[in-house]
Amino acid sequence: MIAAAREAGELTLGHFKHFRDLEIGVKGPGDFVSDADRESEQLIRRRLLSRYPDWSLTGEEFDPVEGTDPEYRFLVDPIDGTTNFIYGQHYTITIALRRGRETLCGLVYNPVADEMFTAIKGGGAFLDGERLHVSRSTDVGLMAVGTGLPTPNLSLFPGAYERLGAIRAPIGAVRIVGSAANSCAYVACGRLTGYFEETGFGDTAAGILLVEEAGGIVTDWWGRGPEIYEKTGALIVANPATHAYLLDQLRDVPRKDPA
Repeated sequence: MIAAAREAGELTLGHFKHFRDLEIGVKGPGDFVSDADRESEQLIRRRLLSRYPDWSLTGEEFDPVEGTDPEYRFLVDPIDGTTNFIYGQHYTITIALRRGRETLCGLVYNPVADEMFTAIKGGGAFLDGERLHVSRSTDVGLMAVGTGLPTPNLSLFPGAYERLGAIRAPIGAVRIVGSAANSCAYVACGRLTGYFEETGFGDTAAGILLVEEAGGIVTDWWGRGPEIYEKTGALIVANPATHAYLLDQLRDVPRKDPA
């Protein structure tokens, strides 16, 4: 997985250096795709499935591959933060390996910064081999919370900016990293104390494991577990104090339930 991500990083950086010349497709409101996304996913698919031909794979840009062994599945986002990518800003490549409903291991790779975040279930979270821990800060005034700016097509859009204003008022900072996977990685290493958004599970599966292995807490906006947030995408990842703060701020939002 690491070798595939690094190779995809080298490929995408070739496009990234000429971001002004990229041809961009539009999949939906605020949802873009480039040739680099497709080439990156194709490369990762080839590398992973040549090594594990019986396993399955779900990516962002192509139909899933259903292997003969239904137990193991790779989740791949070949460029998480495509909007960042097409404007010459940091992006990530993320891969997770699932066995049934459990994430066994995962990585988030930022090719621009050359930062490789990795996690193994029960084995810890790491940045380039150094063990990670979430921030230990409990001071509301020092919290740094990541999120995204929602578009009206998202189910939790109504009231989003009012909620963000209320969350922002007493804390130290709100940051928009532009990649859900990178936001999770930043929580795991303490660059953010928390992160919340409505996003896709394929974007965050590896990042969720990073945060959990670094001592953080992961739930949906109402404190519910993976049986809910993996389906709805309404996610909080945070250190314990920031998680409690965000739950309190978001508790009055009408619950999003799986379809």
